[in-house]
Amino acid sequence: MADGYNGVFGAFPYAFRSSRSLLFKSYVLVSAAAVSLVSLLVVIGVVVLVGNTAAVQGGSLTLSRAFYIVVGLLVVLPAIAPTLVVARRHRRDIESRDGYETALAVAGFLFLLSLYLGLVASMPETFVLDGETVTRPAPAGVFAPVVAALYAIPPAFSWVVPLAGALLVGAVHRILG
Repeated sequence: MADGYNGVFGAFPYAFRSSRSLLFKSYVLVSAAAVSLVSLLVVIGVVVLVGNTAAVQGGSLTLSRAFYIVVGLLVVLPAIAPTLVVARRHRRDIESRDGYETALAVAGFLFLLSLYLGLVASMPETFVLDGETVTRPAPAGVFAPVVAALYAIPPAFSWVVPLAGALLVGAVHRILG
């Protein structure tokens, strides 16, 4: 391999080997695990959806199947972007500012955190689980103000939280890259 890596899967070990930042190396490992988990959940979701709707012909069900995949890509792409960018920069010998890889790692970790925070924000006040109505837990502990602020976001707009994390990744790359 003259390039050093071949495609997305090869970019992870290449970025890990060529990075000078220990924090970025840890991000490569954590993001690989997170992306694998998200990808597995999306694939399982599509399989279950297809299984539940196999007898129904096309129409809006085809759209909902595609929607699962699009949402999965929107979650995965910002998570792998720092790894891909750093691998590309090292492969092409493009110099970066000091702290660029570390800042990208911090932005990447914050994006992964924003995915979880977006899930918290999307939780409805009450929902039915196994035929029983369940109320979401009240904010408590050290992070109670953060959880209360997330609960204040209407569930229909909970996607804004991960979007902010994705924009942060892009901004760090744009400003420091």
